[in-house]
Amino acid sequence: MKAKPDTLGPRLDKPAPDIRLYLLHGPDEAGAAELAQRLARAMGPEAERIEFEGSALKAQPGALADEAASLSLFGGARYIRVNAMGEESLEAVTLLLSAERAGNPVVALAPAVKGTGKLVKLVSAASNAFECACYVPDAQAAARLATALGRDQGLRLSHEAAEHLAVASGGDRAILAREIEKLALFLDAAPDQPRDAGLPALDAIGADLGEAEMFGAIAAIVGGDAATAGAEVAALEAGGNHSVPLLRMTVRKLLSLAEMRAEIDAGDRPADVIERHRVFFREKQPTMDALRRWSSPQLARAIDRLRQTERATMSGASAGDVLTAHVAVAAARSVRR
Repeated sequence: MKAKPDTLGPRLDKPAPDIRLYLLHGPDEAGAAELAQRLARAMGPEAERIEFEGSALKAQPGALADEAASLSLFGGARYIRVNAMGEESLEAVTLLLSAERAGNPVVALAPAVKGTGKLVKLVSAASNAFECACYVPDAQAAARLATALGRDQGLRLSHEAAEHLAVASGGDRAILAREIEKLALFLDAAPDQPRDAGLPALDAIGADLGEAEMFGAIAAIVGGDAATAGAEVAALEAGGNHSVPLLRMTVRKLLSLAEMRAEIDAGDRPADVIERHRVFFREKQPTMDALRRWSSPQLARAIDRLRQTERATMSGASAGDVLTAHVAVAAARSVRR
């Protein structure tokens, strides 16, 4: 079955026992991750969480259905999360949906899967699963999202405050959610104890959306400006260790470009692709420029290098800031060439 993020959220808060899979696809990885977290909260803090990488399911397609039907070692709640699911997981999902029994819900993040692909079509046609396309909202949608998230926390956001949060977060649902949670705590708001929240309240908590400071580095990398990319990364590292968040946000941006670039390679007009993906209004022209600049092979290589660098940085035995600066400058130089 098909669902939209705003209608799927409440279903994740109270998962139905007959729903075996929630497939979250599309370029908005942060929004998908936030939805996946709602299922985790619904299952409870003591729930056992089983994780798979999508690539692992190609060699063991039956593992997903087996885990979905397995009982927790201690008899408690249990759920499964699949990261980076792709079309190679089609057989695994087919076995899960057709299994005699399941019991443990599965949430799968599939940022690179196309809405017209076999995997999405399979889940859309199933009566025991949901698929949801996650796109970064445009300006108006982001402001409405901020208002809705605030309402869930007991906040009555002013129009100006909602717009400020929408623009400053770049429409990133995860950043919006965190800032609104901070605002609700500051104002002691709750659904049964609503509070008004305007621009003065945002100023009071310093809602400068720290992750937004990484956008300059990401823009420089995507724009092929190696000198600025190096300077931006150095400034970030001087203020604290931002290596892993920066790498992840850059990969998310490049994955979004890769999906759009693939559609252009297939014959679609760039303007139509940008409109279809509901690119945030301030990002439309930079996105158009990036799509002209990057080829699909370049995007694939850059994503691979960034992910390798993230894994190396998280190993604990590497100079994360140096590696991050190196790969950022290298990526910018490669597209400039």
